Amino acid sequence: MSGPEQTLAAVTYLVADYDEAIDWFTRALGFDLLSDQDLGDGKRWVEIRAGEDGVKLLLAKAKGVEQVAAIGAFAGDRVGFFLHTTDFEAKRALMERAGVRFEEDTRHEPYGKVAVFRDLYGNRWDLLEPKS
Repeated sequence: MSGPEQTLAAVTYLVADYDEAIDWFTRALGFDLLSDQDLGDGKRWVEIRAGEDGVKLLLAKAKGVEQVAAIGAFAGDRVGFFLHTTDFEAKRALMERAGVRFEEDTRHEPYGKVAVFRDLYGNRWDLLEPKS
């Protein structure tokens, strides 16, 4: 398919509280805080990212019953996020020291080393060191 170049720039990530989410992602996972702008009425434009080329997460404070109920259910309890690393053991050790809960021991799959962990709201992630 031809046409203009495009890039998936960001994904909305529902949070209960901006500051606790910023703290957890920057401290526990080592993400970078790219922007935090007050939009008024309790809304903020908060973007975080892992690495220079990673997709940004736009942290959005949940409002209303439906959005609050969706916190932690991004992919319906499937793994919904895939955090790649070049040094699995070192990254996992850093994350565990920061309090990240892994659901399993490290698995060796045809595509690389992987283990599932949950974020502060219960969403499931793969920590993955892809095979080169």
